Amino acid sequence: MNAHDIASYFNKVELFQILFPLALVFCVAKFLGLVARKLQMPQVVGEIVAGLILGPCILNIVDISNPQYGLSIRSIAEIGVIMLMFSAGLGTNLKELLKVGPKAFLIACAGVAVPLAAGTGVYYLFGLNNGNQFFEALTVGTILAATSVSITVQALKELGYLRTEVGNTILSAAIIDDVIGMVVLTFVMTLSNNGEKGNHENLGIICLKIAAFFAIAVAAGFLLFKSFKWLENRRPHTRTIPIFAMAFCFFFSYIAETYFGIADITGAYAAGIIFCELKSASYIEEKIDVCLYMFFGPVFFASVGLKSNLKGFSISILGFAAVITIVAMLAKIIGCGAMAKACRFSKSDSLKIGVGMMTRGEVALIVADKGISAGILNKTINFAVVPLIITSSLLTPIILKILYSIWPDNKVKHITDRETQQKNMKYQQMYKEKENEDVVIIKTKVK
Repeated sequence: MNAHDIASYFNKVELFQILFPLALVFCVAKFLGLVARKLQMPQVVGEIVAGLILGPCILNIVDISNPQYGLSIRSIAEIGVIMLMFSAGLGTNLKELLKVGPKAFLIACAGVAVPLAAGTGVYYLFGLNNGNQFFEALTVGTILAATSVSITVQALKELGYLRTEVGNTILSAAIIDDVIGMVVLTFVMTLSNNGEKGNHENLGIICLKIAAFFAIAVAAGFLLFKSFKWLENRRPHTRTIPIFAMAFCFFFSYIAETYFGIADITGAYAAGIIFCELKSASYIEEKIDVCLYMFFGPVFFASVGLKSNLKGFSISILGFAAVITIVAMLAKIIGCGAMAKACRFSKSDSLKIGVGMMTRGEVALIVADKGISAGILNKTINFAVVPLIITSSLLTPIILKILYSIWPDNKVKHITDRETQQKNMKYQQMYKEKENEDVVIIKTKVK
């Protein structure tokens, strides 16, 4: 859709017509998100179910293909994707990411390679075809390669094992996993677009473009980081910094897709990483999350359900969804667990790492959404992705709790004891200083 089509669209449509569908999406998505949280599931599950209920699957109250407001909802959802990846980049601990060493990198590579091959194979096995079976199968494999960092972190935090060696390895590997997944997605989308346009661009040129983008990102990132450090010293904790950071995120997303042929979400993630080491990073993330989780996020996750349609649903799709869910979880456990064992982790820790890496969430949805938007995948793929997210999100905390009850990490007790001791020493020092101050005050009064 070009600028003329967009202009003519807004000339025909009264913008107030989007208000009622948005109100329904917000109310139902928030309500079901709270229900999901009560059931110990991520809120994103409830928001997706809200889209399924409101969309063509069940009630068909909100039609995302409606010419009066469909484009507006899709545009808001797309901005939500970009902001989500920017927020993920802001939440990255760059020092830990660089310090983790080759172990997490190797585990992440295995965690991408095995599910990628498994997902591609399963798609071929079921014989599903929407036009170009090779790129469809490869995109499905890319969906399976993604790990949800947020769900993994939350599960480990609730169990009390986030600060252990296994916890740090899972977290770092999951972050690297998502970066590799974004690069793989970029390759798939770029190659598929070239095939559709009849312009079979040399793979070397594509690699060169990707390398050039990341080189420019590093150079521009260094300059921007210095500029924002100066700005945060001049105007600390003001809205100026988040506004400029968000503007750069949109700009970086635009040039990534327009000039380098790289997915806009990759540009947004890179922009987040550039700012993640600022003192104001948490402040920026806090302000971005307000917009994301109150407005753009619910629309994006609900749009996943809104885009799903029962037309074309069949027994073969149901069987495919069941098989792909099982294969996706086993592929992560086998790939990451085997590589962890090769990196000299114990058998129990290797199994914990494999299970911790099997959760799927936002990134899997984003890859699926990108595949559908690019015309590579059919909308029915959401019937396979949504059960995968729900099942893996439910099973991961349960299985991890069982594993840690069988093989507890004794180091955690020592870490907790040491932290408690340090807190007690700190409090004793504070009381001693306070006591000395009181003595000085009393002596002064006596004099």
